[in-house]
Amino acid sequence: MASITVRELSRSFGATAALDRISFDVAEGTFFGCFGPNGAGKSTLLRVLTGQLPPTAGEVLVSGIDVQGNGIAVRERVGIVPEAESPPSYLTAYEYLAFVGRVRKVDDVEGRIDRWIDFFDLGASQDVLCKDLSKGTRQKVMLSSAFMHDPPLLFLDEPFVNLDPIYQHKLREYLLHLREEGRTIFLCSHILEAAQKLCQEMIILNRGRIVASGSVPQLTAEEDLETLFLRLVEEDVHP
Repeated sequence: MASITVRELSRSFGATAALDRISFDVAEGTFFGCFGPNGAGKSTLLRVLTGQLPPTAGEVLVSGIDVQGNGIAVRERVGIVPEAESPPSYLTAYEYLAFVGRVRKVDDVEGRIDRWIDFFDLGASQDVLCKDLSKGTRQKVMLSSAFMHDPPLLFLDEPFVNLDPIYQHKLREYLLHLREEGRTIFLCSHILEAAQKLCQEMIILNRGRIVASGSVPQLTAEEDLETLFLRLVEEDVHP
């Protein structure tokens, strides 16, 4: 069964086509990667998939829900870590996680918050206003807010950004654990190492188009991922 179905999806901003008639499926329980250079359309795609942007054309289903006009219903069922978005500056880290817990209507809110405060070592920061937190700590808070309700489907846009190598490793190990549990994870990134270590299936986007898709072993059978990526992106820019 498909967790995500995308058919002939386009998204334009004025005369600029950020996504150009792309199609793919993400099977339930798959760790799926979307990779590409800056400006390839990765973040736009994630925002369409989570109902934050309407498609200009095409069809998108997430957990069987048409995202067109049903963004709230989609976001109720998923966890999202958006690119470069911070928690509200006027709340402390703990207050923000408590707010998310109430909105998500999770049980044992305090216990869940404590789990993620411990996981990301946020104890010394939990009573600090989010505006005064470092970028790395704000990223840990955003990750905690996406994980705390144990969603079956996660959308992660550059989740490793601003994390030091210790927490990049810790996050990677946790995501591998979720993969083993059979969660569906959609990862947007330009870090190719993440694909090698995490993803089972992937697409490579460039200039709003899919230039490669398939399983990671299939795509890397004859050349390493970095070589493949650079070749495809270069060919797409200079055919």
